[in-house]
Amino acid sequence: MGFLELSEEQIMVRDMARDFARNELTPHSERWDRDGWIDDSVIAQMGDLGLMGMVVPEEWGGANVDYVSYALAVEEISAGDGAVGAMMSIHNSVGCGPILKYGSEEQKKTWLGELASGRSVGCFCLTEPQAGSEANNLKTRAVLKDGKWVLNGSKQFVSNGKRAALAIVFAVTDPELGKKGISAFLVPTNTPGFIVNRVEKKLGIRGSDTCAITLDQCEIPESNLLGPRGKGLAIALSNLEGGRIGIAAQALGIARAAFESALRYSKERIQFGVPLIEHQSVAGFLADMQTQINAARLLILQAASMRERNVPCISEASQAKLFASEMAEAVCSKAIQIYGGYGYLEDYPVERHYRDARITQIYEGTSEVQRLVIARVLKETDF
Repeated sequence: MGFLELSEEQIMVRDMARDFARNELTPHSERWDRDGWIDDSVIAQMGDLGLMGMVVPEEWGGANVDYVSYALAVEEISAGDGAVGAMMSIHNSVGCGPILKYGSEEQKKTWLGELASGRSVGCFCLTEPQAGSEANNLKTRAVLKDGKWVLNGSKQFVSNGKRAALAIVFAVTDPELGKKGISAFLVPTNTPGFIVNRVEKKLGIRGSDTCAITLDQCEIPESNLLGPRGKGLAIALSNLEGGRIGIAAQALGIARAAFESALRYSKERIQFGVPLIEHQSVAGFLADMQTQINAARLLILQAASMRERNVPCISEASQAKLFASEMAEAVCSKAIQIYGGYGYLEDYPVERHYRDARITQIYEGTSEVQRLVIARVLKETDF
């Protein structure tokens, strides 16, 4: 199957996600943005629809769809609400993904069904106050003592941190080994010593909780080590392709929502006796916006198709995220311009879309990091 050609199953997944987003997400987006919280009932509904364990095999309770279907679904959910798209993408990629790839049979049995059903949400605790893109500069420590791992340290910018029932935590187990001394752990968030210090107040995606976490003498069983000891950095980096495809799709969905809103407004708003869309400058804006949206989608579907076929696609995933995230801010900015002064008000959704889009250039690797990745691959490529 060429990546431009959608199968019946992919179309069905896309249309299901689109209907759900329009009926169950968009009507509540303004309230979730204001309250800083997504209704728990929505997460349960998403679990019932298979949206919380999309690439998890059916034997572990997942929907077992391909990565193209996953990307299409994230786009639709994000068009309905950018914050829900963030929660869903992070949960699927770095919540379920590492357990699916590195978890023991017992760990999969214990957690994947819970995560895929939406009964539990996952979070990913890698970033620290002093270690963002420099993931190997961790100060969180894990010490094995009397058959238990004892974790101490701080984590920053943890998406789903307050909502999550399970955290994948990265900590240094062997300091003398440098980046080969980092390990990954499964930490239930109700474990004593796992402390949500604060929920951050953010520019956008406010319904998705982002937290600062402290680990204070947090004890977990020795069996909660995820994957081999010392392979934590490899585990953290192993899902870069899937994570970046997901964030690219989120950016695309936010941009598309802003574009569709601006298009409707341009046909309804009368200026100088004609609808806005009849003015050449506005029509040019809209033409550019749609072109950029469609170009981003093609990059995303190409990367997703390669990922599904197990073809290495770190450059393609980075290209998709880089282009889609920067496109989203530009498209949302033009949407505000089309609305004029009204676009700057909270009364209209384009103001929220603009705020929601900005983060997509930062998390899952900044735009600067994406350019470094793409350039590194170019250096190793012979044409």
